[in-house]
Amino acid sequence: MTEIARKVALAVALPIILIATWWFATANSTSFFWPPLSQIVEVFPRTWFEGRFTADVVPSVVRLLIGYSIALVLGIGVGLAVGSSRILRETAEPVLEFLRAVPPPVLVPVIMLFAGIGDGMKVSVIAFGCIWPILLNTVEGVRGVDEVLSDTARTYRLGTTTRVRSLVLRAASPQIMAGARQALSVGIILMVISEMFAASNGLGFTTVQFQRSFAIPEMWTGIILLGLIGVVLAMVFRIVERRVLSWYLGLRTVQRKG
Repeated sequence: MTEIARKVALAVALPIILIATWWFATANSTSFFWPPLSQIVEVFPRTWFEGRFTADVVPSVVRLLIGYSIALVLGIGVGLAVGSSRILRETAEPVLEFLRAVPPPVLVPVIMLFAGIGDGMKVSVIAFGCIWPILLNTVEGVRGVDEVLSDTARTYRLGTTTRVRSLVLRAASPQIMAGARQALSVGIILMVISEMFAASNGLGFTTVQFQRSFAIPEMWTGIILLGLIGVVLAMVFRIVERRVLSWYLGLRTVQRKG
């Protein structure tokens, strides 16, 4: 229990310090663009929990999760294929590097031409941006599978499905999860950016509307809410990551003790 309390204390210490600093630094602020934190906290509930939560926040998170899930499935699937085949990797690598270098926000007008201005466009932008960290990390993870283990699997004549599920995916999972973690951060950014173009709802759209109408405290609540959503998603991801990589984390613990 003492160890758990210590970890919790370390995790919340810096946020508490930063919030306290912000609170006291702006307590007597008269700046229109830098209102007191107390005022921001005061308007937070009525800004987001009186209709806007279901109208703006929920649609944003749903679009993020759908786009992220599409990127996860495609990134891992294509990454497995490319990483497992030298010929395919040499053929696809230049194209993958080119597409990865294209910033997703630049493609928003192009995607709008094909997907329209609805949720499809926003999901496509998120999926396009999230897929590259997952795909490229999957490729490197598959390439890094121990050759001895691969030869052993072939010697025992394991089927393709069994070999991919039991050996390749498991061995590549640390790098796949690293790419998925990076993609989650990218997805949150693209969620906001995609809602700045021809949108009528969403967290990014509403925050920008507050800024344009000079509702500065409400604008700050949107920024804070984005940060809170990022923290919650990161915590959920960490829980999933610990379950998926339990064998890997256990192995590292044994190696450190050894």
